[in-house]
Amino acid sequence: MDTVTQQASPSTTPFFEALPPESPLSMPVQDLHGAPDFEGRPRTPVTEPRSIVARRLAVLGSAFALTVFGAWRTHKVLDANGLTTLGVIMMVLFVALFMWIALAFTSSLAGFFSLITRGGLGLGITRSGPLPQLNSRTALLLPTYNEPPNRVMAGLKAIYTSLQETGQGHAFDVFILSDTTNADVWVQEEAAFLALREQTGGHNTIFYRRRHNNIERKAGNVGEWVRRFGGAYEQMVTLDADSVMSGDTLVRMAAAMERHPSVGLIQTLPVIVGGTTLFARMQQFAGRVYGPIIAHGIAWWHGSEGNYWGHNAIIRTRAFAGQAGLPHVPGRPPFGGHILSHDFVEAALMRRGGWAIHMVPALDGSYEESPPSLTDVAIRDRRWCQGNLQHVKVLPSKGLHWVSRMHMIVGIGAYVTSPLWLIFLLTGILISLQAHFERVEYFGDTKTLYPHWPHVDPVQAKYVFIGTMLILLAPKMLAFLALLFDRTTRKGCGGIVRAAGSVLVETFIGGLIAPIAMLIQTSGVVSILSGHDSGWNTQRRDDGGFPLMVVVRQYAKFTLFGLILGCGAWVVSPSLFFWMTPVLLGLVFSIPLVALTSSRAVGQSFLKAGLLLVPEETQMPDVLRKTVRALESDETPHLPHGALRALRADSSLLQAHRDMLPPARKAGEPINADRLVGLVKIAEAENIAMADKALTPKEKAAVLGCAEGIDAVLRLPE
Repeated sequence: MDTVTQQASPSTTPFFEALPPESPLSMPVQDLHGAPDFEGRPRTPVTEPRSIVARRLAVLGSAFALTVFGAWRTHKVLDANGLTTLGVIMMVLFVALFMWIALAFTSSLAGFFSLITRGGLGLGITRSGPLPQLNSRTALLLPTYNEPPNRVMAGLKAIYTSLQETGQGHAFDVFILSDTTNADVWVQEEAAFLALREQTGGHNTIFYRRRHNNIERKAGNVGEWVRRFGGAYEQMVTLDADSVMSGDTLVRMAAAMERHPSVGLIQTLPVIVGGTTLFARMQQFAGRVYGPIIAHGIAWWHGSEGNYWGHNAIIRTRAFAGQAGLPHVPGRPPFGGHILSHDFVEAALMRRGGWAIHMVPALDGSYEESPPSLTDVAIRDRRWCQGNLQHVKVLPSKGLHWVSRMHMIVGIGAYVTSPLWLIFLLTGILISLQAHFERVEYFGDTKTLYPHWPHVDPVQAKYVFIGTMLILLAPKMLAFLALLFDRTTRKGCGGIVRAAGSVLVETFIGGLIAPIAMLIQTSGVVSILSGHDSGWNTQRRDDGGFPLMVVVRQYAKFTLFGLILGCGAWVVSPSLFFWMTPVLLGLVFSIPLVALTSSRAVGQSFLKAGLLLVPEETQMPDVLRKTVRALESDETPHLPHGALRALRADSSLLQAHRDMLPPARKAGEPINADRLVGLVKIAEAENIAMADKALTPKEKAAVLGCAEGIDAVLRLPE
């Protein structure tokens, strides 16, 4: 456990307090096979909308009806005289995939209705007007893992300053919860934390804790905080390293939690900002224009059975501690072990215990960033894919609400649909091959005056294709229509003409990228099913450019697959080839496509042309301006590169580092092998440069995690 304990030190500097007094809160591990403890709460939260049953029937019933109709039309397309084995496979795949896009369509219709009628708030939350006075305390938790400390602290500084301007900053404390394993980043974090305290005066409200044993990743990080400090706070707000939230929004969310004691979690809709590459700007535009209609839709029919996305949400600490202690699922990684995509499961368990989970998509002031390239998204998605597939083992849990189970099924489907689309595509090619090469039996074994004419009806096929594309693109069209009713957003996107152009650009380039993403996700699913763990990688947040040869090595296989697929389609039928052109173009040109979309210069050229604009660029919110200013005027002390030299160069940082170390190892406790080896390497090093070169990252972190190691580093000559 990490505690702020005075270490033996020759310095006479007063003891440094990095953390407040502990206030333990029990957080028992939940039994997924046992009945939940409602603690006197009703099974249905009092904040559940009265019309929720009708809403769900409208959305789900319409999606089901559309799927039945689509399946019937597809049956008529394939063969009026009966289906072959391949036809049956294709029909099954079509039903599964069409149900997916049909649900997205009907949910978007609900979102369109909610958006134009100014819905999406609820719980008494308002977007403007006087701020309510808070009577409770809220902790802002920012877990970080090897992230650039200057970016993390700039966002926190903006949030903290914005809170102080509301006049209710006294109701919030900030905790930087580090799981950083890179010793150089760790010491930079400490220096940036000290600087943040000095700049803001938040010596008693801004805290820092680094775990020296970061088990169970982010879920374990937050859970450790709850068990040590959760008893002092009614609510906690979870942030990501790139999160920014306005003080006004935080106060209104905390006030809503005070008004509704049965609510366990309120999730905002984070707006993606800060994109510079073409890919990031596309993600940013899509999230800003299409995101609200999707979020309003799911909020409209999910009601108090909402979901949690792991950040930019406020959580009742007691509800989280009482219901969201995550067990390890049986088996070995990638499916067994601790739960990776913890947020979905935590929300489901809190709802299982009778707590309401709400989304408020109309509440602005919540922001995040996007990965800068398709490659970075693929790295992140690999981890998310494993976490979502792991939910297969959570689905049978006793007492889960059916909507909570649906969240997990949708999460699983978000990745499983990629290989299903690929199989659907290949099955269509095989059916064409079968029709091309198989000898047709017009009369069969039965005597009849009329032959059997097996056929694929081209007219019916055209209608099914057009209908499917309309349903697939309808959410974007509805989002654009909603934009016409919103003067502020319309103006912020550059006006009607530029907004329409941006929708076309995003749809066209996004359509080319889609088959590449399909193959990336398919390979991820196959890799996970074959037993490969995703690991834990730091997310890149810079401009996203890669050397051309790196892109060629990574995406040449997609180009080759596209060429083979195209040649096969042309051999079968030129019409099949032209039908598959959208898929083939994206694959064949995957290398230049990824290179261009990862380029900052290309992204900025679209910005200059007024395309893919979002309101947060044309009229930047105050809290984002504060973040930019904090980044531009970074006041963190300039220290020598590397943790060893940085600690030797700054006595205040050195003393604070010592005071934040964990207690010394006691006899009988586990031995840290990296620490022992690291101490030997330092003892054998002739100077600090040799020691720095000899230590592995794990050994350096272990050595700097004990007073003995620090003393050994200080004794080395330059």
